[in-house]
Amino acid sequence: MTKKSVNNPEYFEIHDGINCAIYYGCNQEWYKRKWQKMSGCGPTTASNIILYNMKNKTTAKKDALNLMEEMWKNVTPTLKGVNTTKIFYEGTMSYANSKGIKSEFKAIDIPKDKNDRPNFEDLLHFINNSLENDIPLAFLNLCNGEEKSLDKWHWVTVISLEYEEDKSTAFIEILDEGMKKTIDLLLWYKTTTLGGGFVSFSFNDQIID
Repeated sequence: MTKKSVNNPEYFEIHDGINCAIYYGCNQEWYKRKWQKMSGCGPTTASNIILYNMKNKTTAKKDALNLMEEMWKNVTPTLKGVNTTKIFYEGTMSYANSKGIKSEFKAIDIPKDKNDRPNFEDLLHFINNSLENDIPLAFLNLCNGEEKSLDKWHWVTVISLEYEEDKSTAFIEILDEGMKKTIDLLLWYKTTTLGGGFVSFSFNDQIID
C-alpha cells in the first residue's frame, strides 16, 4: 500500500477548554444560526484549510468559531448550499486575498455523467500530489453512492490517502464533524450518481506541481 498524508495533522486539533475535549477540525454544528448549522459545511471545510495554513499547534474552539464566522462571509452558501467547486475556491481565495495571503488553487470535478469524468488514476494523482506537497484538500460529495460513512451534498477535508499500486483499493481519511473518518474513495467514485469534486489550495510559498 502507498500512503500519503499531510505532515502535521496536529494543526487541525481544536481544544475546548470548557469540557476539555479535543476535536479534529471544525464542526458546522458550532455555528449559532439554524441555517448555518444546516448549510455550513463549505465554510467549515474552508476554515479547516486555512487553519492548517496557520500552523498553530493549539487552537481554541472559540478562535476556530471566529474563523468559521468570518469564512461564512466569503464562502457563503446559496439556497443549494456551496454546491460547486467554483463557489468554494472563489470564496476561499477571496478570504485569503482580504488577509494579504497570496493564493492559488487547482480543482478536479467529478461530473454526474460517468462518461465525462476523469479516470480514477487521474483523481488519485491529483489527491496524492496535493498531500505530497503537504496540502490538505476540500472534497465536495453531492451523492455518496454506496459509501455509507459519507453524507450527501456535503464538504469535508481530506488529510490522507492510502491505495494499492494497481488502484484496486483506495481510501481517504477525512475530517468531518470534528472527527476523523475513513472513506472508501474507489467505492464512492464507482457508485456516486451526482459526483462532486476536489479543490487544492496553495498559499504563499507553497507549490502545487
